[in-house]
Parts: sequence; C-alpha cells; structure tokens
Amino acid sequence: MGIVSPGFHGRRRESAVQLPPGQYLTEDFPVLSAGPTPRIPEEEWELTVATETGGQYRWTWRELLDLPFETPRVDIHCVTKWSKLGTDWQGVSLDVLLEDVETAADFALVSSYGGYTTNLPLEDLLDGQAWIVYRYDGEELAPEHGGPVRLLVPHLYFWKSAKWLRGIDLLTENEPGFWETAGYHDYGDPWREQRYQGD
Repeated sequence: MGIVSPGFHGRRRESAVQLPPGQYLTEDFPVLSAGPTPRIPEEEWELTVATETGGQYRWTWRELLDLPFETPRVDIHCVTKWSKLGTDWQGVSLDVLLEDVETAADFALVSSYGGYTTNLPLEDLLDGQAWIVYRYDGEELAPEHGGPVRLLVPHLYFWKSAKWLRGIDLLTENEPGFWETAGYHDYGDPWREQRYQGD
C-alpha cells in the first residue's frame, strides 16, 4: 500500500520565471507585421530626429555604427501574449543619440520605413530604457525582425519597439500612432496588461 494517495503530487512548485499577466513563454521569435517587410539597403538607410521647433538631426548607417554601442540583454513581451526572455541586442542608447538634441518635448512619435508609427512618452526613451538596435543574437538584424535598424523599448509591449526605424518626431503633445489609433493602449505596459484602450 502506498503512502501517497493517487492524484496527490505534493505542493505546486512556483516557476522561477516571472512573466507579465496573460503572457506565455516562447523560445521562438515570432514574426508579426501589419504589412509587407520593407527591404532597406544599409547605404540608403537614414534616421532623422525632428524637434518641436523644427530642428533636424540626421544619422546615416555609417554614422550610427560610429556611435558608442551597448549590448543589452532584455526580456521582450508581445501584445499577442508571447514573451521571450534574455534576448541579446547591440545598438545605441537613445541617451547617446539624443544627447545634443535640444528639446522641451514630452512625447515622441516614431516612424518606420513602410509607414508604421507608434507614440511614446519621451521619458520612456531615456535613462537607459531604450536603444536603436542593429544586431540581434550576434547577427545583423534580419529584415523580418525590423532590420537594418529597429527601436528597442523592452519595458513596454513590443509593438512600441518599432521595426525599420526611420524617424523620431519630438512633440509637446501626444499623437497616437498606427496601432494606437486602431484601439491599442497609448502606453502599453505589459505588467499592467495595457493591451487595449481602457485596460
């Protein structure tokens, strides 16, 4: 006769992995896009930052690569409920990129090759929270994952990390982007499950 009753498995072990509410863990890197994948040759890629007063700052591919880079290892969380932990990137901190940009803006509207836009509070792009990345897992960033360059804002849902980065408009008032005008949350904090307007 056994000491343990059938069906009894002991205490449930707590997972060592902490995920935002409603998320599941994946080892894959799912590809999600609202349209066709732009293919931008590196020699034609350019990033423009425009201030609220009309100031313009530009970087070519070569100029971006000449800036000091970092190699953040971060967890990413998609609004479609997958999370991928410990992802490795290489790119330039927004703190470095915006260091000499004079602005009194509170918001940023990020635009992509292909027409996609997303909005963020400017403070969420600073203080070591966001990067402009061009390498993933030791390799050049593939076009399906936003290459040659994408924004990386890992503390927000991944749609805020715009692929195929082309420009950042610094604004004094919030201007909703593509998914935000379609009903997605303006901010998108995965730990507060801010998937849609009203969450």
